[in-house]
Amino acid sequence: MPKAIVVHETGGTEVLSYENIDINEPGPGEARIVHKAIGLNYIDVYFRSGVYPFPKLPGIPGMEGAGVVEAVGEGVEVVKPGDRVAYAAAPPGAYISERNIKADQLVLLPEDFSFELGAAMMLQGMTVEYLVRRTYQVRPGDTVLVHAAAGGVGLMLCQWLNYLGATVIGTVGNDEKAILASNNGCHHPINYRTEDWVSQVKELTNGVGVPVVYDSVAKDTFRGSLDCLAIRGLMVNFGQASGAFNDFNISMLAPKSLFLTRPGLFQYIINREELMDSSNALFEVVKNGALKIQVNQQYSLADTQRAHEDLESRLTTGSTVLIP
Repeated sequence: MPKAIVVHETGGTEVLSYENIDINEPGPGEARIVHKAIGLNYIDVYFRSGVYPFPKLPGIPGMEGAGVVEAVGEGVEVVKPGDRVAYAAAPPGAYISERNIKADQLVLLPEDFSFELGAAMMLQGMTVEYLVRRTYQVRPGDTVLVHAAAGGVGLMLCQWLNYLGATVIGTVGNDEKAILASNNGCHHPINYRTEDWVSQVKELTNGVGVPVVYDSVAKDTFRGSLDCLAIRGLMVNFGQASGAFNDFNISMLAPKSLFLTRPGLFQYIINREELMDSSNALFEVVKNGALKIQVNQQYSLADTQRAHEDLESRLTTGSTVLIP
């Protein structure tokens, strides 16, 4: 019988319950995947805690995974039993040893990619793809600010930005993370606990500021991020690890005619054509060595509570996977 992490009511890590669960045979357009690895992401915390609502409760967290197709439903042509696949898809439901999922949300995992790599790269990697190629098209010579530069998305952002020819400024929480970010393409890591990062960014850009800020922290960084932007710069807030910033007023953008966006991956892969374009671009930079995915933590699915505790305490670096 499949094992799953079930949330009966939202709250702290204690609401993550490891249970047996029944699943049906795959329906039309669906495939059953046996997970070999499951990705851990901060969006999972948002669902668990109630920041984002589950479609219904009880619910199963998790937005990405990798494994083997066991069976397919009527009309499925994009995958077949035995295929190695990976995905990042809504709604949540990945924290389970087996699941049924819409087959057109799956992509074939390259043979030389491990399941751990596949589970760790899809959501974060395709997030980075749309951030640097579509939300703001980064050009050689751009100077870019990345918050949480030593996190899972942060490390990928630094590497991909460096590959595109940008100069990367990144904020981190300690000197160890500064070294990690530096080793992954961040040219100017700044310890936000000991340094005035806004002043540092202005100094590094000769007072001009940066054309784009990638901010997944929100509450603790939002105002400072706006201060770091150049005239007509773009503030990209794609997460809220420190909590929501609730003091925003649109007039805050006026002094420098700034732009603000709050993007999400699933609005950038709204059909299979976009999904394949995004995943193929991701696979390409991984294959050519420009992007090295670092799976720095593994936990058993049964130990998901500790995984969430470590993630929220900022004790993790790079990517993390759960093993069923």
